[in-house]
Amino acid sequence: MATLRIGSRGSQLALWQANHISALIRARGHEVEIEIIHTTGDKITDVALAMVGTKGMFTKEIEEALAANRVDLAVHSLKDLPTELPPGFEIAAITERQDPRDAFCSRHYASFQELPHGARVGTSSLRRQAQLKAVRPDLDIHPLRGNVDTRLRKLEQGEYDAIILASAGLKRLGKTELVKQIIPAEIMCPAAGQGALGIEIREGDDATREHLEFLNDPVARAATTCERALLNRLGGGCQVPIGAFAEIKNGKLHLESIVADPDGSKLLRDSRDGDDPVKLGNDAGSALLARGGDEILEAVYGHGLAVPRSHSLQP
Repeated sequence: MATLRIGSRGSQLALWQANHISALIRARGHEVEIEIIHTTGDKITDVALAMVGTKGMFTKEIEEALAANRVDLAVHSLKDLPTELPPGFEIAAITERQDPRDAFCSRHYASFQELPHGARVGTSSLRRQAQLKAVRPDLDIHPLRGNVDTRLRKLEQGEYDAIILASAGLKRLGKTELVKQIIPAEIMCPAAGQGALGIEIREGDDATREHLEFLNDPVARAATTCERALLNRLGGGCQVPIGAFAEIKNGKLHLESIVADPDGSKLLRDSRDGDDPVKLGNDAGSALLARGGDEILEAVYGHGLAVPRSHSLQP
């Protein structure tokens, strides 16, 4: 059987993901090697992600290793993968999805509703900040960077009253002790692709694609394709105040999506059903833009809160 080389970031969560996929591939009889690759996003730890441009921030160096034939596949958190891949790459599989929702973590409070007036909450996500501010405008939101352990340690040391993290990453790492609430998607719409892993390969590498075909989950693929189509229609990367959550309901694909002002003062919501994932995402994106989403996003970029896709790190 083939030896397959996986390119992965070096964080604890990224390595969990790479080892998880590696174990599944090994179970099919293949040899697997993992190469750790440090990305731009791993090196910039003192600036909010939204401020530095995020297209390819966690993927560019790994794609360079793919292109140079140093690795055969890359395992990404799908929400880190730009909606438009550079020429020469494709997504071979999207795995079965873990819980896509966000988790409220705290030492003293059971939910964000119970936080006292002016409580300090940590998140560097404009999407999370905007939705939190929409329901709790009194909260004091502060940036929070670093890997999962670093963020949890800052919470435990009392730097924050609460922090918001992706439920999926905490569950994968078994670090759920401080999770007090899984925030309903109706209150905090997740990021496009959150909870799913995307397996990227060189475009046209038929042999590797065939080896990895068993990893692809059709339900997760349809849902995340829809979410990423919406994100692409809105022209946003993973750090803009856009949420998208698609799931199968009554045999149809149902998409909930939001665009919000970072201060929570304006939140546009769209809810619709469809059969074609890309069309559904595009239609929802167009509707949100027409209702004022374009003005919100232009203001976000204009105030330097996030960098438009055209100004991002990767050409």
